[in-house]
Amino acid sequence: MIEITLPDGSKKEYPEGSSAMDVAKGISQGLARNVLSASFNGTTVEANDPLPGSGDLVLYTWDNPEGKKAFWHSSAHLLAQSLEQLYPGIKLTIGPAIDNGFYYDVDFNGHEFGEGDFANLEKTMLENARQKSEFKMRAVSKADALSMYEGNPFKTELIENLEDGTITFCDHAEFTDLCRGGHIPNTGFIKAVKIMNVAGAYWRGNEHNPQLTRVYGVSFPKASMLTEYLELLEEAKKRDHRKLGKELELFTFSQKVGQGLPLWLPKGAELRERLEQFLKKAQRAAGYDPVITPHIGNKELYVTSGHYAKYGKDSFQPIHTPEENEEYLLKPMNCPHHCEIYKSQPRSYRDLPIRFAEFGTVYRYEQSGELHGLTRVRGFTQDDAHIFCTPDQLKDEFKKVIDLVLYIFKTLDFQSYTAQVSLRDQEDRSKYIGSDSNWEKAENAIKEAVVEKELDYVVEYGEAAFYGPKLDFMVKDALGRQWQLGTIQVDYNLPERFELEYKGSDNENHRPVMIHRAPFGSMERFVAVLLEHCGGNFPLWLMPTQIAILPISDKYLDYAQKVSGLLKNYDLRALVDERAEKTGRKIRDAEVSKIPYMLIVGEKEAAENTVSVRKHGGEDLGSMSLQAFVEHVDAQINDEIGEFEV
Repeated sequence: MIEITLPDGSKKEYPEGSSAMDVAKGISQGLARNVLSASFNGTTVEANDPLPGSGDLVLYTWDNPEGKKAFWHSSAHLLAQSLEQLYPGIKLTIGPAIDNGFYYDVDFNGHEFGEGDFANLEKTMLENARQKSEFKMRAVSKADALSMYEGNPFKTELIENLEDGTITFCDHAEFTDLCRGGHIPNTGFIKAVKIMNVAGAYWRGNEHNPQLTRVYGVSFPKASMLTEYLELLEEAKKRDHRKLGKELELFTFSQKVGQGLPLWLPKGAELRERLEQFLKKAQRAAGYDPVITPHIGNKELYVTSGHYAKYGKDSFQPIHTPEENEEYLLKPMNCPHHCEIYKSQPRSYRDLPIRFAEFGTVYRYEQSGELHGLTRVRGFTQDDAHIFCTPDQLKDEFKKVIDLVLYIFKTLDFQSYTAQVSLRDQEDRSKYIGSDSNWEKAENAIKEAVVEKELDYVVEYGEAAFYGPKLDFMVKDALGRQWQLGTIQVDYNLPERFELEYKGSDNENHRPVMIHRAPFGSMERFVAVLLEHCGGNFPLWLMPTQIAILPISDKYLDYAQKVSGLLKNYDLRALVDERAEKTGRKIRDAEVSKIPYMLIVGEKEAAENTVSVRKHGGEDLGSMSLQAFVEHVDAQINDEIGEFEV
């Protein structure tokens, strides 16, 4: 018998040779029908394979990310099988699960494939899925694996980089593929399939390699889930920040300026300015000092910090100064500059904590194919700050940053989020700098802080920065999509590399600890996520135009302008619609522009010094004095922003 321990701590004995599916059946038939994959002692296992002995077992369903990953990984196998049937002679390469579905990169070897072929491919995949073929793993020698893929240079290259004795294949039906494992029990779990897109992709992402065809798909265990997903995609298209940014006149791009370099239009620049002022006000209350650093830095600065060794190849081409024999780089991050500001004068323990904050623009190389609106750009502005503190102050300072991040989320209506404690890879430590003792102190400080702040958190190994662990906030938007917004990082290493010091109460020199934090992350990406989250209906305090004044005829333009002038005295942003259009058309256009308030003025309003108020969405608030309207709007703005309590 073997003893199996489940996540709730319960233990139960099963006959030797039992599988994860047998355990699921022993719990309930309902669970067994929904189990997609499993892990045993922390390692992914096939649900139908015998368990190797006693140990910890976790069962995954569609509700778990691991379950979805196995489902979509298995669907990629189904896609490859169906493509081989429809297009004989193609060469398969790789087909992973991705965040929403899966893809397979294929050399079609002369076959034509496009959108017109999607429906037939979907039909074939579902026909194959109904066969309920089991996924079975088997070990293969390197020689046999190479023999299997003779004539396929892509698979051959993959196999040649593997050690003999580590190579496995996955079989289902008559199809075989090179695979490391992690599948659903059988193809019958796949009830709905949609081919989403086809695109070009270079083998292994290298533009010097052959170009392949990437076929994207998504699949679900119920047809209704696919319907819901497609409806969600349609809503996402309406909320696409690139579409809304154009409609609301926030930003644009120019090929002459360069790919990935956004140009902020007046309304967008004002929006950014309001976000900056909002955070700067909170930072001032929290004791931050503003600093400004240049857009370039000497290469040696980034060599000292360790960034050059990690990211140098991905940076832009250096700037050479022959007369000084020096090399400069466009600034890819702000932290080394802030270290030098700290080092510019002697520091005492009485000075700490020191908090330097900067909306610093940085530049990083992204491949053109990876650029996407404001979410992946080559030049962006970080709401960066670095806190230099004593080890005793670390946890308290970290908790204060958490408070600041949560204040931002509350103000901007990001209600659903998870805190992710991102730690070092447990096996591969080569990616990181610094001593184990410093890493352990930094990791413990983060864990203690999230527990004391009673945050809902998960631990992810391998997601730490190269210089320290971090706390990332994973936020769900209005469509349920997850974004990483806001990060706080603990760093014992850069202070050592830059030889930062402070004079302690014992009159000896000590090393400060550094906290990196960026609640927005980057202004560009944050605006994109916020746009899609609220569908362009920003909170009132952020809206580029808060109020549209709609005179019902030219006779009341003077009164409309008078109202506009009075509103500007209260720092409210209003425009007068002077067009010779009917009032109904003006209202419709203001609705499309997502303007929160419409003030309709005519003979009665002009005579009584009032306005007729209509809210975006159609709610009629009736007639009120201008003073009453201003008080109403001020109350809404104050309620939205509140005050950051330190």
